[in-house]
Amino acid sequence: MAGHRIAVIGGDGIGPEVIDQAIRAAEAAAKKHDRAELSWNKLPWSTAFYKQTGRMLPADGWDTLAEHDAILFGAVGDPSVPDKITVHELLLPMRRKFDQYVNLRPAYLFAGVPCPLVGKKPGAIDMLVYRENTEGEYAPIGGQLYPQTADEVAIQTSVFTRRGCERILRAAFDAARKRPRKLLTSITKSNALVYGMGLWDHAFEAVRKDYPDVKSNSLLVDACAMDFVRKPEAFDVVVASNLFGDILTDLSAAVTGSIGLASSANVNPTKKFPSMFEPVHGSAPDIAGKGIANPLAAVLSAALMLDHLTLASSADAVRAAVATVLAAGAVKTPDLGGTATTTQMGDAVVAAIG
Repeated sequence: MAGHRIAVIGGDGIGPEVIDQAIRAAEAAAKKHDRAELSWNKLPWSTAFYKQTGRMLPADGWDTLAEHDAILFGAVGDPSVPDKITVHELLLPMRRKFDQYVNLRPAYLFAGVPCPLVGKKPGAIDMLVYRENTEGEYAPIGGQLYPQTADEVAIQTSVFTRRGCERILRAAFDAARKRPRKLLTSITKSNALVYGMGLWDHAFEAVRKDYPDVKSNSLLVDACAMDFVRKPEAFDVVVASNLFGDILTDLSAAVTGSIGLASSANVNPTKKFPSMFEPVHGSAPDIAGKGIANPLAAVLSAALMLDHLTLASSADAVRAAVATVLAAGAVKTPDLGGTATTTQMGDAVVAAIG
């Protein structure tokens, strides 16, 4: 029986609640469909850990994570501590330290999930958004001068490299090549951001020549945002910079029914370092501890993790179970218009896997 060692960081807010259900689903599928054993190393790193120790993770934390095959991550962030500590000392550094340059965020309209857009049928919205995850607008380059005075100055510098642009574009083109529609849209704003986005566009034009079988086009980010609402079914694979991908995928989650269904993978394709899998929704402190959070984004993130671990049958079983539960409509958490608890939704998915 194949074994895989997975680091688990439940984190803050609803993170631990939804991750518990993701573990249950992944474990059930791996045992039944791939005869694989998943070993979970639960790490207590969170805002509470920071308040106790002054650190978001211990001094040897990165070495600890590097020993694992994958990382399953709940959420980080708490109103009592600034995001520049919780997010910028754990989540964002992890993506860069482990070179998780591919942020994959699927968006799919499941049967049984009400779509806020009129007339969209199940499966009509089916896109993969590839977001560059290590540089771009979120590069930690900049500073402040004369802070908290009338003369305060802040500089935030975006960083675009040819290498960074080309490798995320190639990852997206590779994915588009494997999908039936073979369609890719590159998101830009080079009419205003002439240097950084200009480099992005040059890289896109160079890379697309190696994929003549993929139909590709470039679209301004504001036009893309409009079309995500107006005609989301027109998109297949979308590739975008760090900031644009982040914003657009919150929108793609909204048009497919709920951010409670939005999964993501932070992938190092070389597998030199572990990849990390997390729901998009964040810590949601307003509903933490109430037992009503939708765990399906975490469950679907676990399915992406199973894919990465080459447990394809298990990953497919998890996605099929989620689709079955949603289509049946008997178990729905409040974000989907129901009254089911987090655990009841997890129970339903595990039962469907079985």
